Amino acid sequence: MAGQRKDNMELRTLILLKDKGLSNRKVAELMNINRKTVDSYVQRFKALELDYSELLSMDEAELHDLFTEDDQTEKDRYETLSSLFSTIQKELKRAGATLQTIWQRYLLEHPDGYRYTQFTTHYRHWKGQLKASGKLEHKAGAKLFVDFTGKKMSYVNRSTGELVPVEIFVGVYPCSQYTLSSTGQSACGTQRNPGLPTYLLSIGQTDLL
Repeated sequence: MAGQRKDNMELRTLILLKDKGLSNRKVAELMNINRKTVDSYVQRFKALELDYSELLSMDEAELHDLFTEDDQTEKDRYETLSSLFSTIQKELKRAGATLQTIWQRYLLEHPDGYRYTQFTTHYRHWKGQLKASGKLEHKAGAKLFVDFTGKKMSYVNRSTGELVPVEIFVGVYPCSQYTLSSTGQSACGTQRNPGLPTYLLSIGQTDLL
């Protein structure tokens, strides 16, 4: 990086001045530093795809970590993380998965990896760049989307004290977004109708919508 690296306090001042819309030349003049130093930091901000408000929200350790690595080390570290973005997106669809737990596992595998704020910032930037495959149009009453949720709920049988697990059924009309949810003890059948899947009985309740 051209010019002398700044300590965290000076770096935060530089970011604050840029966030206010000042030119690189003006920032250099106010801080009494070489304009090439300001230019190099601004180029680094752009390369990392981090806006000034995100940089200002980082703590001292994160700023230090982000701007004391040489360019090649930072490039390698980002390439390692970016290669995992698709996997992270799939992982988040699993029950109980969060960016926090995924980051903890990432850090175990990559001890020199990003801290949590940088990790989530880079991932969300990547996710925001994805384009939707297309817009779906729905006619009123033409379709009904139905499914069971991934996690079961339960209730206590007052007579026996037994904890009884139940399936949660959800039906949604996509045009109006009218929604119905109901419970059933099994997705495969009930005691009264062992050959009739619960979801068929639940669909019958959508007439209430």
